Amino acid sequence: MAAPDRGRLPAAGEAALPRPMGAVGLGRRGGRVGACRRSICRSCVLIAELPVRGEKNLSDADDPEIERDPMGQAFAQARAAQARGEVPVGAVITRGGKLVAAAGNRVVEDRDPTAHAEILAIRAAARALGSERLTGCDLYVTLEPCGMCAGAISFARLRRLYFAARDPKGGAVESGPRFFAQPTCHHAPDVYGGIRETEAAAMLRGFFAAKRG
Repeated sequence: MAAPDRGRLPAAGEAALPRPMGAVGLGRRGGRVGACRRSICRSCVLIAELPVRGEKNLSDADDPEIERDPMGQAFAQARAAQARGEVPVGAVITRGGKLVAAAGNRVVEDRDPTAHAEILAIRAAARALGSERLTGCDLYVTLEPCGMCAGAISFARLRRLYFAARDPKGGAVESGPRFFAQPTCHHAPDVYGGIRETEAAAMLRGFFAAKRG
């Protein structure tokens, strides 16, 4: 039997991907985390986007390309963040195959250490849907979430988390505290890491190399 393709995301209405090879079950509510294969270090990066001003609520998204490739839209948000001088991290939230919100890092521009892409996307999605509980929603982000963002993901009751590059220093899903495995975590999403990891890692490395000059 062929191994599942971890780079392929489930289509709208399709069942979740099988647990990746070597995955470790985590969380008290059925959350799953895939095998850890480190390749990128964010080194104490504060990330963010999807500002209160100019934020992108897409509950009525009509771009079929975005709907077919939500991780691609997260990468587009990351590139937009990089163009603004932010750490290139982007996030989108979908529900039922429709894009609800999209954000990129905006820590520097907003002078807000909490303005990570995931946080901003969650805020925008909650406003767009009129609820603090994002039940049935999925989050796609280009970098493994930190502890703050993992907590927000849990509180928002997101169904699934898909992330690209892993972050052994700043991440909190497969790295560090492994937030969703803690007994104080009341909700753990299904987690699929390493999607387009090489691309995301290269973007981050390039950004920091340019900063170092």
